[in-house]
Amino acid sequence: MKDGPLSYFTIEEMVALPGFSGVNLSADGSMVAYVERVADWDENRYVDRVWTYDVHSRARTVVTPDSTGSSQPQWSPDGTQLAYIRSVGSAQNQESQLFVMAPGQSQGIQITAIKGGITSYRWSPDGSGIYYLAARQNRALDERKNKYGDFEYVDVDDKRKTLYYVGIREALREAAARYEIPRDLRNTDDEKSQAASYAPKGAADGDTKSGNDADTKANDADTRARPVPCFDRSDLHVQDFDISPDGQRIVLCAAPSPNFEDFAESALYVLDMRDQGIAAGVTDISLPEMFTGRIEGQVHFAQQGRRFAFTYRVGDGKMFRNNAIAFCDLETGDVEALSTAINEDLSVVAWTESGLVVEWQDGTNRRIDRIDEDGNITPMVTGNGVMAFASSVSKRGNSAAYIKAAIGSPTDVYVDGQRITDLASTFAKRRVSRRQIVRWTSRDGSEIEGVLCLPDDFDASQRYPLLLVVHGGPTWASFPSPTQDKYYPIEQFINRGFIVLLPNYRGSSGYGAAFRSLNERNLGIGDYEDVVSGVEFLVQAGYADADKVGVMGWSQGGYISAFCTTFSRRFRAVSVGAGISNWVTYYVNTDIHPFTRHYLGDNPWNDMEVYRKTSPMTYIKQAATPTLIQHGDKDSRVPLPNAFELYQGLRDVGVKTQLVVFKGMQHGSDKPGWNRAIMHQNYAWFCHYILGDPLDSFWLE
Repeated sequence: MKDGPLSYFTIEEMVALPGFSGVNLSADGSMVAYVERVADWDENRYVDRVWTYDVHSRARTVVTPDSTGSSQPQWSPDGTQLAYIRSVGSAQNQESQLFVMAPGQSQGIQITAIKGGITSYRWSPDGSGIYYLAARQNRALDERKNKYGDFEYVDVDDKRKTLYYVGIREALREAAARYEIPRDLRNTDDEKSQAASYAPKGAADGDTKSGNDADTKANDADTRARPVPCFDRSDLHVQDFDISPDGQRIVLCAAPSPNFEDFAESALYVLDMRDQGIAAGVTDISLPEMFTGRIEGQVHFAQQGRRFAFTYRVGDGKMFRNNAIAFCDLETGDVEALSTAINEDLSVVAWTESGLVVEWQDGTNRRIDRIDEDGNITPMVTGNGVMAFASSVSKRGNSAAYIKAAIGSPTDVYVDGQRITDLASTFAKRRVSRRQIVRWTSRDGSEIEGVLCLPDDFDASQRYPLLLVVHGGPTWASFPSPTQDKYYPIEQFINRGFIVLLPNYRGSSGYGAAFRSLNERNLGIGDYEDVVSGVEFLVQAGYADADKVGVMGWSQGGYISAFCTTFSRRFRAVSVGAGISNWVTYYVNTDIHPFTRHYLGDNPWNDMEVYRKTSPMTYIKQAATPTLIQHGDKDSRVPLPNAFELYQGLRDVGVKTQLVVFKGMQHGSDKPGWNRAIMHQNYAWFCHYILGDPLDSFWLE
């Protein structure tokens, strides 16, 4: 029984709610590592901290208490060492480097200092080293910059990532030496022997020894672990990789370059470590034509080592097609697609002794299942209203750690059903909106689902002002778990007297491939019908006041909101966050050009009509709704000209509008101060234009 009246979260409390990611379970299932993100208001930053949890003793330990950017913790195969990535360097030049915490240590030791930082990594199966992805080191580019200044030959300059290896014992020994020997006394000449000391067994560079040679590394250069490339292919950008259990093969998923345009040419390659070691070449894996141009990656070896699983896009390979799984036998060359009844994107977690562990979305639920090679499904974590993700499993596949939320329960970290973090207790001390799934029919007959947020004392005989919060993506969804939204103050809107609808419009994930393709060549128009029909559904049900309706969204949700403000006069107020206003402007400026072609069917020079039909700016002359526009000036995904185009167009036709440009912000906000401002601005905007509150608080003075 709860004592006393409970209050809703304030905006500041919502912004400061912790988030979890990076869950990793040790091979024997006895230890969990995860990342917790908390707000540091004084420094206006989010702090990502790595924690560990002992399943037997239930002890929690923070590994990186003061880190600004720790991520991707991974236990070594024997569970005795913990690696993670951590941001180092000045505030203006942060780079992600690899750290390892060995037995008996209270904190990790930095073992890489590679220019540009690393992006991902995997332990070698025997635990003796770590393979990681990082940019190819290009001294010529550095020399050019020093000579001529900083510039770029677009789509030409090499930014490809390649695969490196570092030996852990040698790297830790060298790291310890940095605290024992002054820099001026270190021997910096023997670079070749130092590089060889980090190579895996069987390296081709000669007589690498682990005895006296390794002992001399304490006198070598202060380079931490000098990057040792596993192969030299300047024409490949490695996206993902896995190592066979015996350590003799590495399978790579790679594209010609890191440009999104080239991802359609991603292919699979094998690096044979049995005879050549570090100097091995890369061999193309021949795949049937059905996989050409559709490889997604997510490569995972089977326990036996000769076969691996990978993911690919079915059909024509467009971004909204299903992500499916196939198997490849390296000995026979046979490739076989997995046949399963699941009609959704499949994300592979691991190939364990018990089968493939996968995550997928089922409506407003997210599941973790085990699938055998015949496509049979064994549920692991599932349930009505359950959202489970970011899972990690033991070697046998019988134990799992994951993040889970459910109706009435916020996201927390779990291991085998046991909650090991305690955000739930924070929510238990606050009044929280009640959420339920609703369904309605759009104009073309499509069934649309959404999440309706109601006050806990909701009165069905009363009509409430209605707000719609439209998710981004479009291949994402809204869920019925308690909100942790950092852009839109849903709980504060509920407290002020609104009800809030979160529509899963056509194109949303979780409803099958056919539903995701419904907005192909129909963006904006079909989405608008789904949103507006949701409004009419709630009006006809007697829940919503037809004269007091607003809509807001970020990214793709911002685009749909922009469409609502120019295409319709149905709404009293609109907020456009990082939204597209003109598909032509977007197409020529974005960093993901294929996205537009996949959804609209072609480029604008070949089919300008579809670009015109689906662009909010086409309908600017009929706009009448007061519109708030929020955008980051460093946004490369939806560049800032989209915001200025909508802003100036609305001004020219006499619509009340305000553009807020967040200096230094990219496509999403990563500072608590920005999130606080975004939420306060949205709260003031809708309360003013729908409820008649003063707009004074909007200006945040």
